[in-house]
Amino acid sequence: MIIPQWPAPDNVKALATERETTSPDLKGVSLPPYSRFNLGDHVHDQPDHVCANRHQLLETAFGCNEIRWLQQIHGIDCPDAQKIQDGFAADASFTQKNGLACAIMTADCLPVLFCDLQGRQVAAAHAGWKGLAQGVLENTLKTFTDNGIAADQVIVWLGPAISQVAFEVGPEVKTAFEAFDDGLPWADEACFIQGVGDCLQCDIYRLAKLQLRHLGVEGIYGADEEASFCTFSDKNEAGDFRFFSYRRQPVTGRQASMIWLQS
Repeated sequence: MIIPQWPAPDNVKALATERETTSPDLKGVSLPPYSRFNLGDHVHDQPDHVCANRHQLLETAFGCNEIRWLQQIHGIDCPDAQKIQDGFAADASFTQKNGLACAIMTADCLPVLFCDLQGRQVAAAHAGWKGLAQGVLENTLKTFTDNGIAADQVIVWLGPAISQVAFEVGPEVKTAFEAFDDGLPWADEACFIQGVGDCLQCDIYRLAKLQLRHLGVEGIYGADEEASFCTFSDKNEAGDFRFFSYRRQPVTGRQASMIWLQS
């Protein structure tokens, strides 16, 4: 389990899970190819295994009474987690309710956790390249500004995602970002570097940071030199892959990143 190292208020709690866990409270019961701590209920894992894993996670999350699970569709909507049910089709959610966690499932895409410095609101966004190129981070941040919280009072944590070395994309991906906002320096920021043939190596972390800074967010944490991630290649001390990765193994599980206001 990963606990974000960032200056969040004391009442804001957050975590990110891993494929395997050494925590005595998080055994994980899923079998290969979903072993062991799969939290995705849409990947054809046995439903009772997913339920057991989710129950373990809830029991471990101190001050959390409920986790809001979404049906992620690579979109940009960010509803109020208190006003929707599990399985609602969206790729982000926010809440001001104590004890309700906003959760995002990933297996290479970027999970982005948000909170304000006064601990009034939290949010979580699923930022794959499609969502980034359509404005999922902008829409998530807007839930704060709509509630009177300025962008410079919001901090974010970037969780485990695929690294640029492992993330090969076609030229249409860069074109999508240029079409979304050609005023941002995608090329200058080295978001895309030339790969083999016409393929590009995409830096999903850099893309997110560039957008967030453009939107006025100053506090961006995680995925830096001291805490870098690659869901495709990172291994644990036992030599096993640390995270689920769709690029590495298309039939696989999902890890979760979640954030809540402690009840």
